[in-house]
Amino acid sequence: MKSQINIGLVGLGTVGTGTAKILLENRDVIARRVGVPLELKRIVDLDVTTDRGLTLPSGVLSSDLPGLLNDPSIDIIIELIGGYDTAKRVMLDAMAQGKHIVTANKALLAVHGEDVFAAAARAGVDVGFEASVGGGIPIIRSLTEGLAANRCVSIVGIMNGTANYILTQMLKENQEFEESLAQAQAAGYAEADPTFDIQGIDSLHKLAIMVSLAYGTPVNVKDVFTEGIQKVTSLDIQYASEFGMVVKLLGIARLHEGAVEARVHPTLIDNHSPLAQVNGVYNAIHVVGDAVGDVMLYGQGAGALPTGSAVVSDVIDIARNIQRQASGRVPPTSFPLDQRTPIRIRPMEELTTRYYLRCMVLDQPGVLSKIAGVLGHHGISIMSVIQQGRQKGQTVPLIIMTHRASERSVQTALQEINQMSSVVSQPTTLIRVEDDGR
Repeated sequence: MKSQINIGLVGLGTVGTGTAKILLENRDVIARRVGVPLELKRIVDLDVTTDRGLTLPSGVLSSDLPGLLNDPSIDIIIELIGGYDTAKRVMLDAMAQGKHIVTANKALLAVHGEDVFAAAARAGVDVGFEASVGGGIPIIRSLTEGLAANRCVSIVGIMNGTANYILTQMLKENQEFEESLAQAQAAGYAEADPTFDIQGIDSLHKLAIMVSLAYGTPVNVKDVFTEGIQKVTSLDIQYASEFGMVVKLLGIARLHEGAVEARVHPTLIDNHSPLAQVNGVYNAIHVVGDAVGDVMLYGQGAGALPTGSAVVSDVIDIARNIQRQASGRVPPTSFPLDQRTPIRIRPMEELTTRYYLRCMVLDQPGVLSKIAGVLGHHGISIMSVIQQGRQKGQTVPLIIMTHRASERSVQTALQEINQMSSVVSQPTTLIRVEDDGR
């Protein structure tokens, strides 16, 4: 057993600063939980002059990455620089020297996770990535350990706080997307370049990681349908309310006849669903196991301290393994590598669900019957309609809620509908519906 476990931190941005703060300020309780002190021995960042509000011993902070990687006394390296190439090189080089890894890098793991996990297996080291999904929500450990006795029936969640904040503001303040996005940026909830958040890519990365853990299968992110919230309007949110529903950006995975349905897109869910009550920058992930039933985890999905809390929880877990020479006790992929089996990801056209459709049409006789005729021709049954005429010849919204139908049929029907002379201004808006909020 070691008398002290040494930590190296690469990246002192928002999450890195939060992680360092927790390691320094909670060092006493952390030492009690592990049995020995955890020493933050080295921190590497390109910026060594900005004051982060941390009191560090002389020589701890530097820009010397090779010095950290080659320091034989470092047991665990925390990678918090983000991105792909440099972060991957840091991880692989560190593992090759027998160092354990903790990361919050969801993008890297979603795209290159197989390389990282294979390298960890070869080196006999642990990889912790609790902070990669849901910030402070302990979903990774829940999937790999707490729910390990279950076959995972489904995972459905609000996985991006920025998108959830925008949709919440659009609902509460009756704002358009662009206004709510600007407000999120002003409040510090959205990056200057919010592409990954608003286009669903951040949620895609998180869902891919969870699918891999829950179903023991490699996941190619290109196989997961992804659609962002940019096209959602205040009109859609208002009409959703008339149906007793709200719009949320959901990541959805569901086991279906030996295949996995995996998708990210704006979704209508019932007002009474637990997920409908999750507002602002909060995340929530709803898991259904065949034995345990419904489990929902809720909390802050981002931020220095919530995410730092998840990072340090991994450091503590790995430190305990080091002390008991039990590295690899829980495979980072949840299943041992030789027990993982490729599972088919269902193509989106095989989806069957309900649909909300908003057509902008000329207010003239016969428009509804023509659209209904096209839908009926493709086997799509209408559940309800909201039609608000204004003045003959003007453009008005025609809202249709369908019964369950296939994605393939709906997309084919919309191609025909969008070519009608009475459908003007823009293509028909489509939002999928989750009947049970899961």
